[in-house]
Amino acid sequence: MRVAIITETWPPEINGVALTVQSLARGLASLGHSIELVRPRQDGIADEASAVEFEELLLPGAALPRYPGLRFGLPAQRHLHRHWSERRPDALYVATEGPLGFSALGASRRLGIPVCTGFHTRFDDFANHYGLGLLTPLVFAYLRRFHNRAAATLVPTAELVEFLGSNGFRNVRLLSRAVDTNLFHPRHRDAQLRARWGLAADDIAVLHVGRLAAEKNLALAVRAFEAIRARHPRARFVIVGDGPARAGLAAQHPDILFAGMLRGEELARHYASGDLFLFPSRSETFGNVTLEALASGLPVVAFDYGAAREHIRSDLAGARIGLGDDDRFIDAAVAIAGRIANAQSKRPCDAARSTVSALSPASVAEHFADVLGSLGGRNAA
Repeated sequence: MRVAIITETWPPEINGVALTVQSLARGLASLGHSIELVRPRQDGIADEASAVEFEELLLPGAALPRYPGLRFGLPAQRHLHRHWSERRPDALYVATEGPLGFSALGASRRLGIPVCTGFHTRFDDFANHYGLGLLTPLVFAYLRRFHNRAAATLVPTAELVEFLGSNGFRNVRLLSRAVDTNLFHPRHRDAQLRARWGLAADDIAVLHVGRLAAEKNLALAVRAFEAIRARHPRARFVIVGDGPARAGLAAQHPDILFAGMLRGEELARHYASGDLFLFPSRSETFGNVTLEALASGLPVVAFDYGAAREHIRSDLAGARIGLGDDDRFIDAAVAIAGRIANAQSKRPCDAARSTVSALSPASVAEHFADVLGSLGGRNAA
C-alpha cells in the first residue's frame, strides 16, 4: 500500500505521540509499504534527517503555546486535496487532532480516500491542568466529532475502547503499543553511571522519565521518593526529561538528579541502571514509558489505567493504584523499595520484563497494516 501518515509532532521532538508514530511508520516501511509523511516543517537538520527514511510533504506550522519546541500544523485542505489528487494514497492515518489533521480528514472525504485516526492524547484532561476546566466538555465534543469523521479510531487499550465507545465514538478499534525490548533491556545496567549518581551497589535508584509539566503530577512522585528516602537515606531520585516544570522542581528539590532529555542507548542505560520506576500521571492516554521501564526490568508504580492496567499483571512487576489514591501510591512505592533493599543483590525484575516480552514492533506493524488494508471496503460501504 501507499500510506500517508499525517502528524503534527515528529522526532527529534520527544513525546509519546512522536515516538509512537515514528515506530508505526518504520514498521509499515519494513513490511514493504510506501510511506508519505505529512507534517509541519521543523528545523533544517530534523527535516533532512527524516527525509532520508520517508517521502515527505512538509507544510507550514506554528509554535504550540506553553509547549516550547513543539509545533502544530496550519490548515492546508486545498494543498492536500491538490497533492493527493496527483499522487493518491491507498489509505491515510491521521495521528493528531490539530488543524493539519482536520484538513487531512476534509481532503480525504472529498477524494474518497480511506482514513483512520489515532487517539493518542487526552486533550480534554489537559484543559483541567491548565486552568481551562470549563472547556473540557467542548474539547471532548471536538475530539468526538474529529474522530467520527474517520472510518476507524485506533486506541492502545481495551479500557479506552470501552470508554470512547460508550461516549459516542464510532468504530473504535484496539491497536496495541509496542516496545523495543532489544533496546530497553537489563543488560544496559551501568555501574559507572550509578556511581556518578552517588550510589553504591546496594543503594536504591528511583527513576522517572517523561515531560516535566503540570499535567504529569510530579509532586506525587517527589512525595513518594521522600517517603522512600526516610527509610533508605542513601536512595537517589533520578528524573529523565525536560519541560516547563523543571526549573521549579530543581529549585525546590536540589537533591533530585536531572538527566535532561535522553534518547536511544543513553536512555536505555538510565532505565536499566534504576531500581524502581514511579509514574504518577493521571492524564495519559497510554504511557509508553511504562513499557520501557518494564522491558528494562524495573517494577513500576502507576495508577490503574492505560499501560499499567494492560501490562502490570503481577505484584512482582509493580503496583496499580486506584486513580486519586495518592496515599496508596506512596505506600506501594515504599513497600517495593523495601523489597528491593532486602534483596540479597540488585537484579532486574524478571516478572516486569516478562509482561512486555511479546510486544514486538513487528507484530504491531502487521496489525496496523491489516487495519489500514481493511478500510477500503468500509469506506466504500
